[in-house]
Amino acid sequence: MDTISLSTDSRLDVPTHASPAAPPPAGDALIEARDLTRIWGSGDAAQVGVRNVDLSIGRGELIAVVGPSGSGKSTFGALVAGIDRPTSGSLVVDGERIDRMSTDRLAGWRGEHVGVVFQDFHLLPTLTAVENIELAIELGLPGASRRVRRRAAHDALASVGLSAHARKLPAQMSGGEQQRVGVARALVTRPRLIVADEPTGALDQASGHIVFDLLVDAARHGTTVVFITHDVTLAASADKVVTMLDGTIETVAARTSAPSPASNPTTTPTTTPTATSVTTPAATSVMAS
Repeated sequence: MDTISLSTDSRLDVPTHASPAAPPPAGDALIEARDLTRIWGSGDAAQVGVRNVDLSIGRGELIAVVGPSGSGKSTFGALVAGIDRPTSGSLVVDGERIDRMSTDRLAGWRGEHVGVVFQDFHLLPTLTAVENIELAIELGLPGASRRVRRRAAHDALASVGLSAHARKLPAQMSGGEQQRVGVARALVTRPRLIVADEPTGALDQASGHIVFDLLVDAARHGTTVVFITHDVTLAASADKVVTMLDGTIETVAARTSAPSPASNPTTTPTTTPTATSVTTPAATSVMAS
């Protein structure tokens, strides 16, 4: 993988989107969820986010999580990103039991190892595009100098085609441009994991495909991407499609061919995913996803 070297810290080498990385070794899981459950309240008032979820996600895999509203897909994404904590079960990410971490340690781990892309962008309105990305570097890699942060942020913007927007405020950009800044922010510290929660939900089709292709490219370079979506067309290009219902996993459909770029409307998947049913206890009440 070609990179632009910025410092002795390779975490701030920004990919130039050249040749794809080799596929991850078989069985090399980044995420291992076992009996993962998240419940708020108790008794008749209990609200179930996810229940008894068992799932392995490999390094460098692009995983689409689909399901109706309230199925638990956003709750699952928040758990693997370290934004929320499970009520029970185990969650291992890159060899660490994040469900056992203290609040402070989990926050530090999340800043260093996870990039999050939100549906509503979550850019700070008073900061320019480049400053929003610099802030992510400062929080995730606090040892980086200001010069290194600024150069890395500019290179991250260039990698998503937005060099000319570096000094623009979010209000001066379109929704698609803001989301591309959000992707650059998620990628800039070279995280092992990206969790994208409905990142194309507020975008037009063309902008959504551009954002999705950036996530596909990140996976090809070795980053694990968990992509939560209602868009079945985009989901069909993922390595695996995880379908959730009532807080449980209904099926896991694995692909055997490489994902196709979403921006090419004439490209269709060459392999139909094969679904495997997963039997889990039904949830009685579900938090909206």
